[in-house]
Parts: sequence; C-alpha cells; structure tokens
Amino acid sequence: MTKITFIQPDGEGQTVEVENGLTVMEAAKLNDVAGIEAECGGACACATCHVYVDKAWREKAGKPSEMEEDMLDFAFDVREESRLSCQIKISDALDGLIVRVPEKQF
Repeated sequence: MTKITFIQPDGEGQTVEVENGLTVMEAAKLNDVAGIEAECGGACACATCHVYVDKAWREKAGKPSEMEEDMLDFAFDVREESRLSCQIKISDALDGLIVRVPEKQF
C-alpha cells in the first residue's frame, strides 16, 4: 500500500493508503477527499482533478503529457507543479507523495 497526503487549501491534510496501479484521482475518490471532482472519471477530458504536486515529488510524479497539458489549460491557477491527478499512476516510488488541492476546480 502506498500513502498519499492531500493538503486542502486551508492547510488540513488527509493521508490515505491505496494499492499500486490506481491513480491519485482514484485514491482521492475512494477516500472522499474534498475538492477532487473528477467529472470525466479519469479520462483526461476535464480539469476537475487538478492538484499541485509538492516540489519534492515533482520528478518522481513525472511531467504531464501533451494531452494533459492541453487539459490543464482549463484549470484555475495553473502552476509549474500542476498535474491532473487522473494521470499520476501510483507505485512504490510515490509512497509518501504530497499533493495540494486547489481552492477552486473548473
């Protein structure tokens, strides 16, 4: 099991444990993490699972694909650390991952 911590805009954190092979978005939905809407169900067809990957984890989480970058154009307050959580696959390498939930989703 891999641990992921979701930090809300108010600073409150929620750490969840999930199986490898799922996505960060699926981890959020399975554990009722507030602010991760995932309206498209993980098809990379919306920007409602937007998160900010903690600086220490950006390299391990990888860079967004071209399709993901196109979808991020629809997110609010996009930053260098922005990712769509549906596109981050959970593995042992991400055990301890920290992501921040934006104040607003599209």
